[in-house]
Amino acid sequence: MNVVRAENKYEQVMSYPITRPRRLRRTSALRALVRETELSMGDLIAPLFVVSGSGIKRAIGSLPGHDHLSVDMVAEEALALSKIGVKGVLLFGLPETKDPLGSSACDERGVVQQATRAIKRELPDLLVIADLCFCEYTSHGHCGVLLNGEVDNDLTLVETRKQALSLAQAGVDIIAPSGMMDGVVGAIRSCLDEAGYQQTVIMAYSAKYASSFYGPFREAADSAPSHGDRQGYQMDPANTEEALREIALDLEEGADIVMVKPALSYLDVISRAKQQFRVPLAAYNVSGEYAMVKAAAGQGLIDHDRMMLEILTSIRRAGADLVITYFAKDAARFLRHN
Repeated sequence: MNVVRAENKYEQVMSYPITRPRRLRRTSALRALVRETELSMGDLIAPLFVVSGSGIKRAIGSLPGHDHLSVDMVAEEALALSKIGVKGVLLFGLPETKDPLGSSACDERGVVQQATRAIKRELPDLLVIADLCFCEYTSHGHCGVLLNGEVDNDLTLVETRKQALSLAQAGVDIIAPSGMMDGVVGAIRSCLDEAGYQQTVIMAYSAKYASSFYGPFREAADSAPSHGDRQGYQMDPANTEEALREIALDLEEGADIVMVKPALSYLDVISRAKQQFRVPLAAYNVSGEYAMVKAAAGQGLIDHDRMMLEILTSIRRAGADLVITYFAKDAARFLRHN
């Protein structure tokens, strides 16, 4: 017998044949008994794409199983998700018209604002999270105001305050700024507090990487930039310490929840962020991660449900408290019946 001291406690470590780890793997009941990480329906947030009009439910080719939904249909989809145990939705808007400032993002009659009101009328307890950005709303597809061909950080913050206030007035529970502008959390927090919305939560896309995994989303949200790319404001995939600095800054400015995006290629960042900050942490299982599983399953190369659950569990195991995922409906149905 070997005796090992760990964290001021003595643990007895015995070798084979006395110790047989396989004993606890022999049956499903035993495996469940000692499982370290649990995945539940309450961990999942479902993204939804809202468009203008009524009676619209139009399949999104890049995201099998997802649709562009008009305001009335979004409320129906939210109700269906709620019935199977999903506790929250993340809304993205595709406006009828676009302009260089993305001004429709700030309109009280904007599609996300209308969708929020419609959902809250039917489901007041369902968490409604609104993505705050401008890429879907600007004619150039960038995440803020352009000046001399580049996104101007401080001019964008002016418009961000307007959008945040509009979303809070519509009744969203959580505002999620995703544009990676410096100072964005502080700008939103001060604006909301001054207007009396001290209880509105901010979930910051604190560590959002300039990732190749966003391709299907850009088609779904009609948000691809018309020129250049977003590497000037989103993070370099090679960096970890920078992510931790970004999270620290957002917490200092008033973020209630922080996020790492994408999830699968950044499990190490999720883990380090959770260990260092011990605050509510979200991870975004993004469109490319979802689409790859769907494509492989469509070819019969993988077991769809097993891979889906393995991916979502790995994100939780790394340290994420909640997972934004296009698998939310599939996973909730599976968990509900297994």
